[in-house]
Amino acid sequence: MTDANEWFLENHDHLRDLGIELEEQREGYVRLTLPHDDRLTNPGSDVIQGGVLATLIDHGAGAAIRTTLEAPRDQTHASTELNISYLRPATADLTAEMTVVRSGRTRGVVEAEVTAETPKGRKEIAVGRISLFLDRTRQ
Repeated sequence: MTDANEWFLENHDHLRDLGIELEEQREGYVRLTLPHDDRLTNPGSDVIQGGVLATLIDHGAGAAIRTTLEAPRDQTHASTELNISYLRPATADLTAEMTVVRSGRTRGVVEAEVTAETPKGRKEIAVGRISLFLDRTRQ
């Protein structure tokens, strides 16, 4: 489990360039971080672009699902639906917590919560639900 998610991040240039890091993982759960970086913000603001949050959530869902697979580096999985509600501007370092709701034979569902530390404490920035196709036939 651990090696598959660490290997994926180390070998995915786009995710590495964004600065996504794996902080914690256990079966059915991962926590990722994404540092605020001016390269990731909308022009003329300090708000991280929404597509960057979508990438964080999409990758996090795959990482969470991998913790439930018997052969996580070999079994195909792909997002089939990505639903995100943006709640606040992303103007600080982000933490994404992903929880697997279901990991079945051919489908998985993951819930996402992205938070940031604000002057008023930790606040939700975005929430989401991701559906994934799973192919457990390859081991």
